[in-house]
Amino acid sequence: MAKPGNIPIIDLMIGFKHLDVRAAYASLRDNTKDRESLEEFKFPAEYMFKDVPDGDLAGDPVDETLREMDKCGVEQGMVSVNDETGKRAVKDHPDRFFATMSLKPHDGMRAVEQIVHVSETVGLRAVDGMPAGCNPPLPVNDPGWFPIYAKCVELDIPIFLCMGVPGPRVPMAAQRVELLDEVCWLFPELTIVTRHGCEPWTDLAVKLMLKWPNLYYSTSAFAPKYYPRAIIDYANTRGADKILYAGYYPMGLSLERIVRELGALDLRDHVWPKFLRENAQRVLKLGA
Repeated sequence: MAKPGNIPIIDLMIGFKHLDVRAAYASLRDNTKDRESLEEFKFPAEYMFKDVPDGDLAGDPVDETLREMDKCGVEQGMVSVNDETGKRAVKDHPDRFFATMSLKPHDGMRAVEQIVHVSETVGLRAVDGMPAGCNPPLPVNDPGWFPIYAKCVELDIPIFLCMGVPGPRVPMAAQRVELLDEVCWLFPELTIVTRHGCEPWTDLAVKLMLKWPNLYYSTSAFAPKYYPRAIIDYANTRGADKILYAGYYPMGLSLERIVRELGALDLRDHVWPKFLRENAQRVLKLGA
C-alpha cells in the first residue's frame, strides 16, 4: 500500500546545511588516502549521491530545515548537537527537534563525561557513532566502546551505530554486522539501532534482529527505492516493530525525494505508522 498521507513523520537522521561543506565533514577524511577524497570531494561519500542538497544554504539553516520538514510532513527530527546549530535548534524548537550526539570511543572516559554534560544541559534521546570513521577505526565489539555502552544503559538511551560497508573510502572491518552479536550478548540492556544499511549483510542483520530483542534497524542514508528487500520483507512480517524511518537530509538526499519515494514502498497497512512514527516514539521514549 502507498504511504498514508496523514501520519506525522519522525525522522531519525536529519540535519542542517553548511556554508562550508568540506570543512563540516573534515573529520571523516582523517582516515582516507585516495586523491578524490582528500582533494576533491566536499562530502565524503559524494561518489554515491547525485545532486547532494548540502552546500546551497540560502538563509538560516534551522529555518531552512523547518521549511522542508513542513513541506514534507515531517513533524520531528533527531539532530546532532555536536555543533552550535544543532544545540540552537533543540533549544529554540523543542517540539520539532530532539538531540543525539556523535562520540569517539578513543576519548575514553571523556566521552562518558560528554554524554553526562550534554544530557544535563541540552537533553539527549540517543548517542551515535561511526566505527569505521574513528581514527583509527574501532570495531563495535572492542572494549573501547564499552564505557559508552554502559552509560547509555544507565541513562536508558539507545546508541545508533553505522554498520555495513561505509560510504567514505575507509576500511569496512570495524562495521561488519556479525560483530553486533557479541555486543548484544554482552549488553542485553543496551538498545542498539543500526544506521546506513548494514549492506551487504542485511540478511544477517535480520537474523540478528530476530535473535536479539535489543537490536533495531534505521533506514538512514538510503533513498527508499534502494531499501534492501530483506528489510522490507522483515518489516512486513516479524519485524514490524524493529524498523525505524531515518532520512539523510541534507547530507545526501532531499526530503522531497525521500518522501516521494516512500509512497512506492509496498509496506502493509499496519506497518506504516510503526515505521514512520510509533517505533521511534517507543525506542527513544519520545514524550516521556
